[in-house]
Amino acid sequence: MFIYGKMAANAIAVMSYLASNPEAQAGSGEIAQARGISKALTAKILTKLATAGYVAGRPGPGGGYRLARSPGEISLADIVRQFEQSTLPSLCPFGKNWCGVKDPCPLHHAIAALVEENRKFIETTRLSVFTPK
Repeated sequence: MFIYGKMAANAIAVMSYLASNPEAQAGSGEIAQARGISKALTAKILTKLATAGYVAGRPGPGGGYRLARSPGEISLADIVRQFEQSTLPSLCPFGKNWCGVKDPCPLHHAIAALVEENRKFIETTRLSVFTPK
């Protein structure tokens, strides 16, 4: 169970493509086709990641995008934070006004453990896992 949405998942897909060959440049159309994402969405993701300093782009013929940092310096959490809110919605099955207000619901501790496991995973996993050895 991952606690991030489709936009962040698509951004990770885009970044994993760039990390698979960090020395090369790739066009947004190439990335879109390789990852099965629309060209428009891929371009939007790349623009946001460029603004955040995670990718560098060069326009025109022979241009494209590449990672602006080493794959080992970029965590999945770095990417997710660009596309997701920083606080999670309430995952309590009793509703948002239960856990933290009243006694924890029967699933509280299990949900909290899953959320913490996910947080650790995306914080510690670097794009270098996608770079060929």
